[in-house]
Amino acid sequence: MDYTLFSWSKQSGLNPILIDHAKGVYLYDCDGKRYLDFSSQLMNVNIGHGDQRITEAVRRQMEQVSYVYPGMVTDVRGALGKKLAEISPGDLTKTFFTLGGSESIENAIKLARLYTGRHKIITQYRSYHGGTYGAISVSGDPRRFPMDAQQIPNIIRVENPYFYRCPWNSSTPEECGEMALRNLEQVILYENPDNIAAILFEGESGSSGCIKYPPFYLKKVKELAQQHGILLIIDEVMSGFGRTGKWFAIEHHEVAPDIMCMAKGFTSGYIPLGAVIVSEPISRHFDDKVMAIGLTYSAHAVACAAALENIRIIEEEGMVDNAARMGRYLESKAEGMKDKHPSIGDFRTTGLLGCFELVKNRQTKEPITPWNAKPQDMEVTNKMAASIRANGMFTFVRWNWIFTAPPLCITEEQIDEGLDIISKAISIADEYCR
Repeated sequence: MDYTLFSWSKQSGLNPILIDHAKGVYLYDCDGKRYLDFSSQLMNVNIGHGDQRITEAVRRQMEQVSYVYPGMVTDVRGALGKKLAEISPGDLTKTFFTLGGSESIENAIKLARLYTGRHKIITQYRSYHGGTYGAISVSGDPRRFPMDAQQIPNIIRVENPYFYRCPWNSSTPEECGEMALRNLEQVILYENPDNIAAILFEGESGSSGCIKYPPFYLKKVKELAQQHGILLIIDEVMSGFGRTGKWFAIEHHEVAPDIMCMAKGFTSGYIPLGAVIVSEPISRHFDDKVMAIGLTYSAHAVACAAALENIRIIEEEGMVDNAARMGRYLESKAEGMKDKHPSIGDFRTTGLLGCFELVKNRQTKEPITPWNAKPQDMEVTNKMAASIRANGMFTFVRWNWIFTAPPLCITEEQIDEGLDIISKAISIADEYCR
């Protein structure tokens, strides 16, 4: 507290949990108290905590070579690139390695602009893509507001197909999706298609409320993009590597993007690493043209070793399938909680990326805490977060959302344990219903 700064917080009055060790889906503080990690920290510890197979892979690589500059090559760099080409959708075949999600977004934007010669990027209002200047600029999330005056130019935003709070008051998810597509198409025409380099969407909505795409939506977005020579960039930083019950969330929609961004579950958070994988036409474009991007730690050998072992563990343990099964189980249990808790307005999940949306009234859908609430309006949220911590859980609580994104190794019994703790917290929200 005396010598380090903390993200997204005023620095006084903080009371962080002092973690001693972690194993599987549990964290243990220095007093021995156990916390069920129900959001995989920041939705990134996909394989669970404390897996020493990652430690051994890192140790072996460091005994061989830890770092060479990105213009040199290592076996592990090539092996990881090949593995990504095997598990990625469509013709995504060549990878540029970064150190995290924000850097992946930054470099995807650069590549799209270099490749197309265009400059505008279309994103969604309810989205988050990272904390660096470029990544926060393309986000719709209010965390960008303090940087509004300094954000990068030529970012255009459109509405999400958010059926629960549909901007067009639609009667079905499909109708909401059609209206969102009309909105997107109109914005493309208003902004001049010949100036638009890319559409940048999340593979599956994350911290903006796990908004589910209508089944046809992303397929039609890709068709619309192709019609105008616009690239489709999909952000799989949070939703990738089995989180949604597929290797990548975009696979639920049978769509292949032109560029895909990865991080978080790439190494399950054990070591920082990100990536941007591109289609063959984009990679070929730079055969005879300078690809004007670069990072000191791109393709860091130790991070690549951690990622390769992490992917092997996900495959060997069947964690992608387990995420799909446990997601269905979690959804069925959450659905049953609605009878007990009048404040549950909606529950949305794809695999193990989901959240409860809490309201004061199911008819009006008034949120229990307003979107982008001021500190004085956070009473209910703060009480729920305190209850969850006191009852031995860590999870992401934001405004009127409680997130459910545990490690992919979780069991039904551990999901029951987590939902019991969440139920206690939601009982606090029930008191504010009217």
